[in-house]
Amino acid sequence: MGKYIVITAVGQDRPGIVNDLSKTILDCGGNITESRMTVLGGEFALLMLVGSSDIVIEALENELRALQEKYGLAILFKRTELKAPIASRVPYNITVISMDHPGIVHDVAAYLSARNINIEEMDTSSYSAAHTGTKMFSLQMSISVPSDISIAKLREEFIGFCNDLNLDATMTAV
Repeated sequence: MGKYIVITAVGQDRPGIVNDLSKTILDCGGNITESRMTVLGGEFALLMLVGSSDIVIEALENELRALQEKYGLAILFKRTELKAPIASRVPYNITVISMDHPGIVHDVAAYLSARNINIEEMDTSSYSAAHTGTKMFSLQMSISVPSDISIAKLREEFIGFCNDLNLDATMTAV
């Protein structure tokens, strides 16, 4: 399995979408290496990495085009290679909780980007706080920090940055 394809699929949520996509991949001879799936609003959204050979990936691309038309899904795919680990980066997790308001993701992303810190994964959600019903926002990120950055200094500055924005934050080693 030296070849890979990233697949994204979006469409109206209904039972059986994951079954249809995974069966197509299996029937073509592909192997799902990584995947994320969720329902956003009334829409199904999937991101998947599939590994196989050039011949299988070519067949899979054709089948995905057919699935797109058959089920009314927006499917995008792109061939890729596995990312080699970068020894000069250190993995950390960030969690941010706050009353919900626009700009939280942008503010945190801008802070990290300015320091050449890569966001590897990100999950966000909104929910109502227990007892008060206040609309809350949760942000979780996996990041890779360049090894030449002082973690103690970064953590202190990041927590200070978040405090200034009234964000409750943690930064922990993976």
